[in-house]
Amino acid sequence: MKTSRYIVPPGKNIRLNEFDTSDTGPFKEKEEAAEKLEKDIRRLAALQDILYAQDRYALLIIIQAMDAAGKDSVVKHVMSGINPQGCQVYSFKAPSAEELDHDFLWRCLQRVPERGRIGIFNRSYYEEVLVVRVRPDLLEKEHLPPEAQGRDIWKNRYDDINNVEQYLVRNGIHILKFFLHVSREEQKKRFLARIDEPDKNWKFSLDDLATRAAWGKYMDAYEAMLNHTSTSWAPWHVIPADHKWFTRALVADCIVAKLESLDLRYPPVLERHRVELRRARRMLQQEK
Repeated sequence: MKTSRYIVPPGKNIRLNEFDTSDTGPFKEKEEAAEKLEKDIRRLAALQDILYAQDRYALLIIIQAMDAAGKDSVVKHVMSGINPQGCQVYSFKAPSAEELDHDFLWRCLQRVPERGRIGIFNRSYYEEVLVVRVRPDLLEKEHLPPEAQGRDIWKNRYDDINNVEQYLVRNGIHILKFFLHVSREEQKKRFLARIDEPDKNWKFSLDDLATRAAWGKYMDAYEAMLNHTSTSWAPWHVIPADHKWFTRALVADCIVAKLESLDLRYPPVLERHRVELRRARRMLQQEK
């Protein structure tokens, strides 16, 4: 699948209306995408096994989106074949009092995956330039010193994020960033489904409508985020999210491509270890 057209070009300003939320790429039918997804799930499982055994690289996957765009669905389906020992998922909700007493990156950086593992951030430190930007009342709770505030606060946060991500990549923690781009119309359909279907009621809150009411402000915040933090070392992917079956297939394809681009290989077996293996085989075969 050609995924480059979904990448926000570093250094170039984009508008979100340039990306079609209902795009289905090369697939005309849902079944085609499902078949591709199944192949990628198997390939991802194999690559993750090597990643874990090699213990040299890590992969951090960051997923950002408006409510009901399908973040949980992507994690559930795309990572369904992964060995749980090699994967960690963190969902970042409203920060606690302790977290508010630290810098804005602190709580997420504690959860960066160790070498050999895949880490998934369902929302992340990017909330600090999204929801906090749309809702200034949240910024007041962070008790920032005067020099950390002012009109340059968002530029400074973009710079801090870019610098930290470059540091991580330089140390072998590679980063994939996905913005699941859902239309306002499709979000409405999914909200109504959450209200009408009893087994989905738990997913809905009136707070979701408050966020929806500020749709335009959020789109502006997302555009600014994408334009300022899509870098050569950690570019953003804008993933069409009106059709969940395509969203999953595209995300899986991007993850497989990233892992395949790394120098993944099983650790070499030294000669002395081969001697030990041959000895162990003889001992096992001689058992009565």
